[in-house]
Amino acid sequence: MTTTTPLRAAAAVCLAGALTLTAAACGDDGSTGGGSEGKGAGSITFWDNNGGVRTPVWKEIIADFEKAHPDIDVEYVPIPINDVQSKYDTAIAGGGLPDVGGVTTSYLANMVAQDALEPVGGRIEDGALKGVLAESMTESVRAAGGRGEEMYSVPTSANNGTLWYRTDLFEDAGLAPPTTWDAFYAAAGKLTDKENNAFGYTIRGGEGSIAQALDAMYGQSGITDFWDGDETTVNAPENVAALEKYVGLYGDVTPEADVNNDFVKMVAQFDNGDIGMLSHNLGSYQDHLKALGEGGFAGLPQPTGPGGKRVQVSNPVDGLGLFKSSDNKGAAWKFIEFAAAHEANSTWNEAAAQIPANTEAAGDPWIKESARDNAAFASLTDGSTEIVQLPYYLPDWNDISKTGNEPAFQKVLLGELTAKEFLDGMADQLNEARAEWQEQQ
Repeated sequence: MTTTTPLRAAAAVCLAGALTLTAAACGDDGSTGGGSEGKGAGSITFWDNNGGVRTPVWKEIIADFEKAHPDIDVEYVPIPINDVQSKYDTAIAGGGLPDVGGVTTSYLANMVAQDALEPVGGRIEDGALKGVLAESMTESVRAAGGRGEEMYSVPTSANNGTLWYRTDLFEDAGLAPPTTWDAFYAAAGKLTDKENNAFGYTIRGGEGSIAQALDAMYGQSGITDFWDGDETTVNAPENVAALEKYVGLYGDVTPEADVNNDFVKMVAQFDNGDIGMLSHNLGSYQDHLKALGEGGFAGLPQPTGPGGKRVQVSNPVDGLGLFKSSDNKGAAWKFIEFAAAHEANSTWNEAAAQIPANTEAAGDPWIKESARDNAAFASLTDGSTEIVQLPYYLPDWNDISKTGNEPAFQKVLLGELTAKEFLDGMADQLNEARAEWQEQQ
């Protein structure tokens, strides 16, 4: 997903690119206009925020929708995932927003702050989606919007962190699946044979390392809130101890080259070498299947800590936003309700290998079949997991959680910085960013 533009710079970015986007929507020429409900029929424009990859399944859903609603035509616009946020920012500044668009929680707050999205909480409560959306995902949407209990998108799907493991290596070593943190650490040690280039785990030390480290920290500490009053819990003593244990894996049961690992390198090492475990997400399933074959690997959700408690940090939740400038909100909402309903939501998520937000879809046979080999599919909807909501609503969140601290995390792995020093520094940045955000509210 693309990096969120800091809010204080968003206007400049938008104005710079305002002339590069043609008006391809049914909304009015500005982003903050009130729009109208329209007649509930006619034409609407939908921007797919992962165009190309998801185009076939969206075209199938749109065809089904137009068959069910012959008085509504949907203009489908595929936007490449790496361009979608800049396209939205440009259209917010210069006009041409769609009626409906794919919006993830990673950049939701940016769009809410620019007054581009219609609140949808009331529409959900008054319509067919009431009571059928996974609470873990609706809570992520609420938290990411940064406006209290109001929702500014309808959740449709989520990815989920997965502990992938090599079933052949585990069987050879006489190990059970690593469902607890204690079992995870024990397996990592037992599967390591450095002389034969075999390692128990591959750690993410390069791009994207912070989110994985946070997941490991909160998963072990059992802390379920990112904030304690006005201060972050990132550097709580329990989290410091958890990170110390986690980074202790590096160089001991992991390759030393892992200090530069992004997800591509990490996945390649797991698929092509003798590495027992990998923390990634559902998206690498096809890579593992191609390299290791069916039955050669399996997936688990976040390991549980003492007492069987499972805690993980929030993953971005994908959803559909209703744009405030739309002049046909009635028809646009019908499309959103249709796409988030049982059948369409199940169809989309099965094609995308994601977890459906619709709880009725979450009970479909394909989910149950997927969960046999990867229990992470069910862990967001079965009540077994407590989610730490990351502060996507902070303008500086992406910088703090990515480029601002990834080099420092590498220093922790290399022993040049302690886990406490690293987390204290990140906590100072987070507390300052939250204070600035609160002043702007």
